[in-house]
Amino acid sequence: MPKQYPYDIIGRMISKDKKAEAIKKLARSDKDVGSPEVQVAILTERIKEVTEHVKANKHDFMARRGLMQMVGKRKKLLKYLEKTDFNLYKETVSKLGLRK
Repeated sequence: MPKQYPYDIIGRMISKDKKAEAIKKLARSDKDVGSPEVQVAILTERIKEVTEHVKANKHDFMARRGLMQMVGKRKKLLKYLEKTDFNLYKETVSKLGLRK
């Protein structure tokens, strides 16, 4: 089991399996790991995990700050995707279940 530091948000990365599953869900090709929709999928998985941590540890303000940064980055990536390819944006949002 990896060593966890109490105030280190980077120590709480998603597992390789969850990351591979997120990449597989939206990848354009077999080796695609950097396209905007894949980045959004990875960020979404990380956001889910950190959200659960913040719910359990209400006074972990560094984790809360990291969560807000990740949400902002995902928002920027989605805005870029919406601007460049609207159909891909709609597909990505529906596959990840982000907007209701």
